[in-house]
Amino acid sequence: MRCSVTSLDHVALTVRNIPNTLDFYTRILDTDTELVQPESGPARFALRCGAQKIDLQETGREEHPSAAVSTTGAADLCFLSRTPLADWVDHLQTQGIKILAGPEPRIGARGLLQSIFIRDPDQNLIEIANLRC
Repeated sequence: MRCSVTSLDHVALTVRNIPNTLDFYTRILDTDTELVQPESGPARFALRCGAQKIDLQETGREEHPSAAVSTTGAADLCFLSRTPLADWVDHLQTQGIKILAGPEPRIGARGLLQSIFIRDPDQNLIEIANLRC
């Protein structure tokens, strides 16, 4: 029997300050916040983006088991958007968010992308991309 995975369910992001992270992702990227109530252990927060979820864990309070090295600023996340990148540029400038690069062409899991790059409060690289037709 061949075993294989079918999709990515969630990722865990280690952050310095959960309220700051929630503010950035909800205000800047318009993600939804989810309060996760596990059967055991304390409640946690997550970010929802379509069918994907980003679990948040604060430095020094990581869930068990966790990554061998849980650190802030090590993630490189790409978010797909239907909003034109020109509108994103305007929005990010209005919010005082520095655009590191782009718009520029990239290759993603679903095909060709046009992307811009920013950083979140923990210095994770955030790519916002439109699929190119």
